[in-house]
Amino acid sequence: MLGASLTVLVVAGSGRSLANDPQEFSQIERGRYLAVASDCASCHTVPESKKPFAGGRPIETPFGNIVAPNITPDPETGIGVWTADAFDNALRKGRGRTGSHLYPAMPYNAYTKMSRRDVDDIFAYLKTVEPVRNKVESNTLPFPFNIRAAMGVWNALYFKEGEFKPNPEKSPEWNRGAFLVEGPGHCGACHTPKSFLGGDKTSQHLQGSQLQGWFAPNITNDPNGGLAKWSTDDLVVYLSSGHNRITAATGPMAEEVELSSSKMQEGDLHAIATYLQSVGGKAEAAKPIAATDPAMVAGDAIYRDQCSACHGLDGKGVPKLFPSLVDSGVSGPSDPTTAVRIILRGARSIGTKREPTAPGMPSYGTQLDDAQVAAVATYIRNAWGRSGPAVPPSTVKDVRADTAMRPD
Repeated sequence: MLGASLTVLVVAGSGRSLANDPQEFSQIERGRYLAVASDCASCHTVPESKKPFAGGRPIETPFGNIVAPNITPDPETGIGVWTADAFDNALRKGRGRTGSHLYPAMPYNAYTKMSRRDVDDIFAYLKTVEPVRNKVESNTLPFPFNIRAAMGVWNALYFKEGEFKPNPEKSPEWNRGAFLVEGPGHCGACHTPKSFLGGDKTSQHLQGSQLQGWFAPNITNDPNGGLAKWSTDDLVVYLSSGHNRITAATGPMAEEVELSSSKMQEGDLHAIATYLQSVGGKAEAAKPIAATDPAMVAGDAIYRDQCSACHGLDGKGVPKLFPSLVDSGVSGPSDPTTAVRIILRGARSIGTKREPTAPGMPSYGTQLDDAQVAAVATYIRNAWGRSGPAVPPSTVKDVRADTAMRPD
């Protein structure tokens, strides 16, 4: 019977029921959804800790680790005594409660595209989560990067404050997708290459970037390593389940799917897909490597022996189980870091409510040497009519060393 049960939201720590305050409930629910779309839990929750938003998770940057702060309403160690103005200054202007600069590991350069109402609603939601006493020292960067005042220079170079402005020449769906990708979704934080100062290379927007031992792929509509072969439905299914007919989410993207996009409304995922498919790339096609090249000959033999049972001799894999190497950006012509990492260390895809099966790939790091891994990586970039630069053994050696001390 419609309306037979009503959810009663209780403000944590106060015992105040909001069931009879539909306006406040609506604000909190909207804030909860925006917090999901902003993927706040990914940084501010230590995995497996069961203490949502309590902070303490180290965020790796090229300059050292920054520890995500406690954003529960605990009055001493969280945001319990923060005002809405202070919270807005943090999210949209990159300023802490005392006015000091924040580091862009907290993506205020993207969150600035949200409205004041958006930020107020997120703040209202965070005030309802369970307060956790957990003191966090966020700034663990070495000298001179620990000098927050230097962020004033960074902001002058890379930060443009201001809300998202809809493009009147585009559809409402396109504008919704642009807002989600460029604002709360902060997709550029991972997928846009960075300068030596950590700022976005705007001329290569969303064209893929190194990230914590992975390569976040090109998510433009570029035919050379981007999403040109993906349909709108491919993108929606991938973001909602972590799997589609082409590939499966692993690494940091698996976490994003689990905590954020799999919990978003399908209409918003369609909007994201519509926007991304309108973003052009500029990657140039590489010259294919001849099948008679020694690396291709060796790679072909290794592929047939070790890889074809799952991915098929035609490289097309099995939809939603084993990625299609023909169409996957990971095995494409761009930076080979992720492909090499997966061959060396294996990978586990994400299991979600929609696709609970989480197939994995075993590690070949002890079975194959650097030259053999380089050969098979070169082969999958140049087989089945594709083309990509050869992967040298030195790249495999570097990835092996870089990932040796990292968690999978």
